[in-house]
Amino acid sequence: MKGFVKDIESIAVKNEEFRRVLYTAKNCQLVVMALKPQEEIGAEVHTLDQFFRVEEGTGEAILDGARTAIQAGFAVIVPAGANHNIINTGSVPLKLYTIYAPPNHRDGVVHHTRGDAEADNEHFDGKTTE
Repeated sequence: MKGFVKDIESIAVKNEEFRRVLYTAKNCQLVVMALKPQEEIGAEVHTLDQFFRVEEGTGEAILDGARTAIQAGFAVIVPAGANHNIINTGSVPLKLYTIYAPPNHRDGVVHHTRGDAEADNEHFDGKTTE
C-alpha cells in the first residue's frame, strides 16, 4: 500500500523527539514534534504552507505577531510567508504534528532536540518515502 494510514494521535502523543519526519510525499510531508516545557520551535518564515495540530499540552501560536493560546484539539494553519512560532507555555511536553506543503525536511530525519535541529542544515532533497 502506498501512502500513510496510521493512528497519528497515538504516534504524536508517544513521540519524544523534537522533530521526526514520518512520511514525505511529492507535495506534502507529515512530521511529529514534542516541545519540552517552555521550549519553542523558534520564529521562522517558510515559502510553503504549514498546518499544526496539537494533541497534548498547552502553548501559544504566534502568527505575524498575533498571539493565540492553543491546547489539545487546536489546529493552526500558517500561510506561506507568515512569521510564526509555536511555544510550549505549559509544564508538560507539547505534543503535535505538522504538515508541510510542499515538503520542508529530508525524508526520515530525526532531531532529538531543538539544538540538533538547529545544528543540522538539512532541507528537503526531493526524495520521498516511496
